[in-house]
Amino acid sequence: MNVATSWRPLGCLKSRLRHARQARASQRCLATAANAEGKQTAFTARQRSAQQKVGKFKIWPQVPSIRCTTPDPMPVLRQQQIDMLDPTGARTRLFSREHADSAKVGDVLMVTTKAGEPFSGAFIQIRRRGADTAILLRGQMMKTGVEMWFKIYSPTVMGIDIIWRRPKRARRARLTYMRKPKHDMGSVDQLVSAWKKERYALRSKSKQTTGRTRGQVNK
Repeated sequence: MNVATSWRPLGCLKSRLRHARQARASQRCLATAANAEGKQTAFTARQRSAQQKVGKFKIWPQVPSIRCTTPDPMPVLRQQQIDMLDPTGARTRLFSREHADSAKVGDVLMVTTKAGEPFSGAFIQIRRRGADTAILLRGQMMKTGVEMWFKIYSPTVMGIDIIWRRPKRARRARLTYMRKPKHDMGSVDQLVSAWKKERYALRSKSKQTTGRTRGQVNK
């Protein structure tokens, strides 16, 4: 008996099984395509019905926000407080950004208060908060660096004077590097004493000129 003839029935069986699998796969593909088409048609029908239903509703305009209808009242209130605390506007002008002769960071200022002696030091920083605007001065007491905050519109502050102006404009808004020993100005008593002498000399000259004019008028 030949070996090839003995394996023929088995080969026929395998071919039949292969054809059956291919037929089943083709039937499945056709079934899934038909189901997909049916689902798409159903989905489009639902969309159309939903659009028709939504189109019946009336869309109302959006309610305007209160920020658009009414202005912010805080700037007006801040300005009213500043006008009440500083009626002449001298302190506002002294620390204004618009005026060229205002105090800049790096200058030496002297603040006179109702309680205690006046404090003088380098103007390091300013904190602009409307009526709560404050400045930070760094001075020296008993050979020790001291920093103090002063509110410029506070009723306890009697006066703020510029003792010495920085020759060059500072490139920073906060001169915190002056706390280091390398850049610390130290005591400013010499600048304060020179400023007081100059002020006293100007006052004496003004008194002399006024006295001379009065004498000439009397003659």
